Amino acid sequence: MDSKFALSDPWLLNPLPLFGQMTDADYADIGFMCGLEVHQQLHTERKLFCRCPAGQYNNIEHHAEILRHMRPTLSEMGEYDGTALMEFKTRKEIVYLLDRETVCTYEMDDAPPFEINDEALDRSIAVTMLLGCNVVGEVHITRKQYLDGSIPTGFQRTAIIGTDGDIPFRGRMIHIRQLSIEEDSCREVSDKGHLRTYRTDRLGMPLIESVTDPDMKTPEESMAVGQVLRHMCRVSGLVRTGSGAARQDVNVSVTGGTRVEIKGVSSLRAIPRLTHNETLRQRSLVGIKSELAKRGVTSADISDKGYDVTPIVRGTDCKFIQKAIDKGASVMAIPLPGFQGLLQAQTQPRTSFLKEFSDRIRVIACIDDLPNLALSTQDVPTLSSGEWDRVSKVCQVEPDVPVIVVWGRKRDVETAIKEIAIRAREATEGVPQETRQALDDGTNGFERILPGADRMYPDTDLPPIPLEDERVEKIRASLTMRPWERKAVLVDLGVGDDLAERLSRHRVWNLFSHLVDKLEGADNFDPAALASLLLDRSCPRPASLAAAGEWWEETLDRLLAGEIIPEGVWNSEDTITTRLDEGPGRKIFDEMMSQLPQDGPDTAEQREHFIMGHVMRGLRGRIPGSVVRTWVKEVLS
Repeated sequence: MDSKFALSDPWLLNPLPLFGQMTDADYADIGFMCGLEVHQQLHTERKLFCRCPAGQYNNIEHHAEILRHMRPTLSEMGEYDGTALMEFKTRKEIVYLLDRETVCTYEMDDAPPFEINDEALDRSIAVTMLLGCNVVGEVHITRKQYLDGSIPTGFQRTAIIGTDGDIPFRGRMIHIRQLSIEEDSCREVSDKGHLRTYRTDRLGMPLIESVTDPDMKTPEESMAVGQVLRHMCRVSGLVRTGSGAARQDVNVSVTGGTRVEIKGVSSLRAIPRLTHNETLRQRSLVGIKSELAKRGVTSADISDKGYDVTPIVRGTDCKFIQKAIDKGASVMAIPLPGFQGLLQAQTQPRTSFLKEFSDRIRVIACIDDLPNLALSTQDVPTLSSGEWDRVSKVCQVEPDVPVIVVWGRKRDVETAIKEIAIRAREATEGVPQETRQALDDGTNGFERILPGADRMYPDTDLPPIPLEDERVEKIRASLTMRPWERKAVLVDLGVGDDLAERLSRHRVWNLFSHLVDKLEGADNFDPAALASLLLDRSCPRPASLAAAGEWWEETLDRLLAGEIIPEGVWNSEDTITTRLDEGPGRKIFDEMMSQLPQDGPDTAEQREHFIMGHVMRGLRGRIPGSVVRTWVKEVLS
C-alpha cells in the first residue's frame, strides 16, 4: 500500500482491548460518559388512552391482520425528522396481528383517545416523587413520531411528569433529567426484506421512562445505576415485573465522539460489555476521521455515483453473487478513494468498519440476506482478481482503491449505493448520531438515525391536565420508603450490611416492618434473625400483609419463647416443627448414628460433613444445627 495510506492511529493499528482489560483510569482517559433511559411498565388494569386490558399476551393466535404504510409528517417548524425520512426510504409494509381481546379502534387511529388513565397517571407521579423530581403543575400530552411501524398511528402519545431529580450512588448524586409517561409499543414478530410484522397486545400499556444525565463514568457504573433505578421502581409496588416489563436504552459517548443510543437492552447484566464495545467503536471511528483528514479526504470528495457491473460479473465463480444474478438481481459498484486500509479496521470485537456499511444496506435498503456486499480489498474469496480489475476500470479507479459491490433488486441496490456514500461522508465527520441495537455477543449494530426534536409536536386531541395540590399531596403521603432509606433503617436496627441490602429491595419488606413495629422491645427479639428468616426461601410468601401478619406474629412468639427454632419454619403453618428438648433429641441422634453407613469418606472434615448430612434428616427443625454439630464433634473425638 502507498505510504500515504499507512495507518498511524494506535486504535486502528493495535488489537482493541477486550472487555475487562480496561481500568477506570482508561475509561477516564478516553472520556467515557453514559446515561440511561429506563422504561418500566406500570401495573394497571387498563391501557393508557383506551379501556383495553393491560398485561394480556397471546403468542399463539390472532383474529385479524391490518396492512399499513408509514409516511413522515412535517413538524411545527416545517421540518421533517431525519429518522422519519430514513424509515420512509425503507419502503416497509407493516402488518399488525390483532387479538380482539386486547385491541380497539383507538389503537388503529380510527377513534379519538379516551382521557388518560388516572390510575396510571397517579402511579407515574408517585415514581416521580420517589426519584426526587419536581412534579409538573400541568401535564401536556405530546406526540412523538415513530415510522418504524411499532405504533400503528405513526406516533406515540407521551407526557413529562417530573424533572430535576437525584438519587444517591456511591457517595455522589446521579441526576434524573426527567420522568415521562407514554404508551408502550407493539411487539415485533419478524422483520424480513420490506415486510415487518407486529403483535398489538402490548400496544398502549402505560410505560414510564426515567432519563438520567450522562453521570456514569465506567461501564460497571452504568449497570449499577440501572440496578438502583430498577430496584427503586420495583419496591414501589407500582410497576409490572417479569420478562418484557422493563428495558433500558443506554446513551454512550467518548471524547471526540457523540451521543449514541443503544436501544432496548433487556438485561442490566448486558450493559457493561455493550457500553465497553461502543466505547471501542467510537474511539476507532474518531481514529478513522483523523486518518481521512490526514489524507485530505473531505465529505465533498465522496460521490454517490454507482456503476452497473452486472454484465462484468455474470458467470462469476462467487456463488452468492451468481445465485442472486440467476434470480434477476442487479449488481452495482461504488469506489471509495482515500479509504485504503480503513474498511478492514477493527471497530468492535470480531467487527470491522465495513460492517457499518453492511448494516446500513441491511436496514435501509432492506437487502438483508448476508453477505450483502463485497469489498475489493477484502482478504476473503469473492470475485476473482480479474473480475475486480474489470470492476475497477468501469469505476475509473486504480486497483488499490477499495470498491464495494452490492446486489439485489435494482431499486434496492440504488438505495444501497446512496447509503454507502452517506456513511462514507459521515466517516469524515467522526461518529454519526445513531440509535443502535444490542446484539447477543455484546456488540451493537445500526438500527436508525438518532431522532431529533422535529419528531415532537403537541397533541390536539387531549387538553392539558392540571395537577391540583390536594391530589399531589395525597400521593406523596402514600409513598413507600426508597431502598437506600430502608437500608439505613435496617443498619440502625443492627442488621448486617449484606442482609440489609437484600431486604431493602425485597417484597417482604412491608411484612418485616409490620413485625418490627409489633415486636420491637420484646425480650430476645433480634431484627437480624427476623430479616434472615423472612428472606429464607423456605418461608411462606403470603401475598397479603393482613393475611400474613397474624400468623407470623404467633410464629415469632413461639420462636422467642423457644418452642420452635428458625429451621423449624417451613412451607406452611401445617409443617412447623416443634423444638425438642436435648434429651429426646440426643436419643434420636444416637439412633441415627447407629444407622450410619460404614462406607463414608476418610478425612475428618469430610466425615463430619457426611455425618451432619445423615443425622440432620431426623433432627432438622427440632434441634439447632449448632447443637447437633457439637454432638458430632464429640463422637468423632
